[in-house]
This record gives sequence, C-alpha cells and structure tokens, in this order.
Amino acid sequence: MKKLLVLIATLTMGWAVADSQSYVEQVTERLLPAGHVCIEGEPCTTAVAAVTASAGPQSGDQVYSSACAACHTTGALNAPKLGDVAAWAPRIAKGMDTLYNNAIMGINAMPAKGGNSSLSDDEVKAAIDHMVALVQ
Repeated sequence: MKKLLVLIATLTMGWAVADSQSYVEQVTERLLPAGHVCIEGEPCTTAVAAVTASAGPQSGDQVYSSACAACHTTGALNAPKLGDVAAWAPRIAKGMDTLYNNAIMGINAMPAKGGNSSLSDDEVKAAIDHMVALVQ
C-alpha cells in the first residue's frame, strides 16, 4: 500500500510540473539543441548553429567546402572522393543533368543539397561543376 501511495504521489508531481509550463514553453524546451559545447576554461553552452546571411551566391568551391567536403574528401557513406577519376567516371557517364538532379534531390545516403537546404539549385550545380572539373 505504501508503494502505491509513493507511485501516485510521484505521478501527480510529474503532471503538476508538466502543467506548470505553457504550451509554448514546452515546445521551446523540446526544440532546444541536444548538444553542449564545452571548452576548457569556459562555461559550457548549448550548441546553436550560426546562420549568416549570404552576400550573394556562393561559388562551387565555397559550396563544396561548406556542404560537400565532409563526405567527398573522406569517401564517407560511399561518396566518390574529390579527384577520384574511377569513382566519378560512371556518374559522369550518366550525364550532368543526372548529377545535378541527384545532388539537388539527394541519392542513397546523400541528403538533398548535401544537407544544406538553404543552398540554391544553381549553387549546388556550381559545386558539382567544381568536383567534376577536377576529374576531367
């Protein structure tokens, strides 16, 4: 009986705490970033990605560096490495329109636009042109 009373009290307290937050506060709390950045000698802070306004379209090299390099430099998730003629040849053989479409829409493990949805289609195409130019 004592265990049942403890269980009921615990559940009641949990509901009371949940009800004390407004809906907006609850949603805001759920949407907080999951990680923390901790640097020795500085306080730990919640990691929030910085979003900066672009002064204009990025070059293919800039897009490659910011959205493509993580996988295409290392070959992660079977991405063809930058400069690897043998890996790129069958992809290039399918045509540039197919390469562009795959990069913009995503294919296999590669997310659409390399995971950066703020890129324009033309910026993604410029990144593809940059990578292809290094194997031709």
